[in-house]
Amino acid sequence: MCGRYAQSADMRELMEQFEVTGNSPSQSIPVNWNIAPTNPIYIVRTPSRHDQQVNKDLAVVSWGLIAPWSSDPLEAKASQSRAINARSESVYEKPTFRDAFKSRRCLIPVQGYYEWATALGKYRPKQAFYISARDDKQLPVAGIWSSWRAPNGDVIESASIITQEAQGELATIHSRMPVFMPHDRWDAWLDPENKEIENLRNLMVVQSPESIVKAHPVSSAVNSVANNGIGLIEPIELGEPETLF
Repeated sequence: MCGRYAQSADMRELMEQFEVTGNSPSQSIPVNWNIAPTNPIYIVRTPSRHDQQVNKDLAVVSWGLIAPWSSDPLEAKASQSRAINARSESVYEKPTFRDAFKSRRCLIPVQGYYEWATALGKYRPKQAFYISARDDKQLPVAGIWSSWRAPNGDVIESASIITQEAQGELATIHSRMPVFMPHDRWDAWLDPENKEIENLRNLMVVQSPESIVKAHPVSSAVNSVANNGIGLIEPIELGEPETLF
């Protein structure tokens, strides 16, 4: 599961790394070192394909996919907290996610994300970790997005992060991890005309995450959404020697 993450880049940095040539927001969203469900987040998407060209847009949406059948804003917001993540094993068939998965896939740029150790791993349960790209660039994570129209006509766009069973060293922290999306898969993943389920499932398979990310323990300050700032990602020493990757 991915329940909190950090983003300090402005939209110009993201547009450059993700090769955005289409639409972009009118302004950057505020830096947030402790992004929580329903907060505004960036996504990279391709709403349509033109002349075989996959042009990317940068957009701002709300984190947590709104269930298509939501009847009012309160129900919509409640549904988001249950849909911040979509499992790669079932995203293509679950009612909340399947329509978005067919043609509204996206990349979610992540500076780094937080995970809490489970009792099944080798670390003290509930120990917080910060996980980020080895090259210190943005970490591209697979996602899906959707639009929901409120009774008053307002349109709210939202997105979910896709997760898979944790692999390698990440499995010693938690049983799930985001689906990381290497650069050579971006166009195929974002192409709205790519609807072959088996092909899309293969794009979501990541076998060696330790070659993509690194992790270190952080303080419990991140546990509260009221806390923010770069200090949340500062590494701490654990009580006993541990080997991280």
